[in-house]
Amino acid sequence: MTFHRNQSRLLAATFLLALTAFAPTLAPMSASADEPAKSEPNGSLKVLLITSGCCHDYDFQAKALQMAATKAGVEAQWTVVNDGGKGTEAEIDFYNDEAWAKPFDVVIHNECFAGTTNPEYIQRITKAHHAGTPAVVIHCAMHTYRDAKIDDWREFLGVTSRRHDHQSRYPIKVVAEDHPVMREYPAAHVSAMDELYIIEKVWPNTTVLATSKSERDGKDYPVIWTNQYGHARVYGTTYGHSNETFQDEVFLANVVRGMLWAAGRLE
Repeated sequence: MTFHRNQSRLLAATFLLALTAFAPTLAPMSASADEPAKSEPNGSLKVLLITSGCCHDYDFQAKALQMAATKAGVEAQWTVVNDGGKGTEAEIDFYNDEAWAKPFDVVIHNECFAGTTNPEYIQRITKAHHAGTPAVVIHCAMHTYRDAKIDDWREFLGVTSRRHDHQSRYPIKVVAEDHPVMREYPAAHVSAMDELYIIEKVWPNTTVLATSKSERDGKDYPVIWTNQYGHARVYGTTYGHSNETFQDEVFLANVVRGMLWAAGRLE
């Protein structure tokens, strides 16, 4: 694993996760000279995790995601960028390189910077994804750049959200049980203690996979979905607030399946 924190602390190591019995259907991946470099379909998955910001235990969550991939038998090389502090505004230096996404097969966004509004900065991120870099977006990624005037990030996510309901244990209703991401999802699963995000808009290229009902207004809101953003697949979930959620094996297994699907490793 390669780890970055606040530029003044840079740790580098290799984190190879053993491939075991988990054997999703592999799909070939292709790239042009202008697209991000990709690993071989049967090779180690190159994962970039962008994490930090307000309100969550990001170190715990990062470790939980890596352990979940190990448990699923996914061989992966992780680069973790934990930068930007614990506030609601930050512009991460990692994105200064226009080719920031090129080495990676999939990028996980688990950051929380609602107050960052610089359109050039945001478009530097979304441009890489639109060109073909797959993504996983978790919880507060939906509220990141919430105050921005442009819609680029929201279109990339596949949903628009600006607020959430209280924490509770929300029943999760699968609405696309035949989708590869949901095939192993148990019926009648209930979330760990977590927040329900209010989804104001579902973008046209989004496919809702599961919903939960608000205890306040009685409406069903997407909690798991996929999106096609330009040439990139995107998997998203609004759950992921609490450490309890990142100890929920159903949640973690679904995120790993979403990661594999986004990267073209699960069909």
